[in-house]
Amino acid sequence: LGSSPPMRELAGQIELLARSDRTTVLLVGEVGTGKGRVADVMHRQSPRAAQRFVEVNCAALTAASLDSELFGVEQGPSPEGDVYRPGLLEAASGGTLFLDEIGDLDAHLQPKLLRVLEGKSFRRQGGTREVQVDVRLIAATSRDLVAEVTAGRFREDLYYRLSVMPINLPPLRARAREDLVDLIGHLLDELRVNLPEGPTELDDEALEHMLKYSWPGNVREMRNVLERAFIIGRGAPAIAPMHLAAEVRDASGVGVEHHIPRTLAEVERQHIDRTLRAHDGNRTRAAKELGISRATLIKKIKEYGSEVRQPMSYGGVR
Repeated sequence: LGSSPPMRELAGQIELLARSDRTTVLLVGEVGTGKGRVADVMHRQSPRAAQRFVEVNCAALTAASLDSELFGVEQGPSPEGDVYRPGLLEAASGGTLFLDEIGDLDAHLQPKLLRVLEGKSFRRQGGTREVQVDVRLIAATSRDLVAEVTAGRFREDLYYRLSVMPINLPPLRARAREDLVDLIGHLLDELRVNLPEGPTELDDEALEHMLKYSWPGNVREMRNVLERAFIIGRGAPAIAPMHLAAEVRDASGVGVEHHIPRTLAEVERQHIDRTLRAHDGNRTRAAKELGISRATLIKKIKEYGSEVRQPMSYGGVR
């Protein structure tokens, strides 16, 4: 995710949630911000890692198709007995079900999903028997679900069941410069595996162009731009500006924030952490620098769960 303090904190939250495999998670972010990758990482780091990870895109299927795919189909008695086809919920039992674009879930399927979350049971399409499942649900959306609830398109009770632990993935234009450098380096490493004849690095001028671009398609677009540069720059020692897409070369940097929006409490917590590190954990000296009493500092440490952490280094673009 990156090496800036906010992104390290986000990675820590993801790691904690991965271990809490009974907790439903809602990933929120624009298209292409890596929600699917985060869901996959959470599964692989969870106690359910040995079981299946099943992904369903709610926006890619009609309501009827999604109903049968998700919950399965059961027919009445026949000479061979009851005939049924298990759905993806049953396929994911013991593991993780990732519902992408949950904001597109049809209204008549929303109460069925709510029932799964509340009682771990459901009925197949056309069936009357209760089917029990043990599945960890991770949902993702690029929509504003609060606005969808207000508009009456999304059930409020389902929203609250999904958003026990929401994780917000910021768009690339709002991520810190060092986070983008880390991401570019990671994508280059991935691409080299399949395109070994491509350039081995990204030159400084090309990097600056990429840092100025706003990336409306986020990680997905960045990967596509780099893959194209690998192909065009085959045989060259480094990716240069001429290998980048025209819109990236022409980027002015206007509208690129290069920061992660944070609450005042988050800013205060991070500042307390940095001050404690600067004083090797000495609370008296840290409180003096912060202009508060030692008792107030101790109260805030307990409130925020602040602790002295070792700073992490990040590598450049190789």
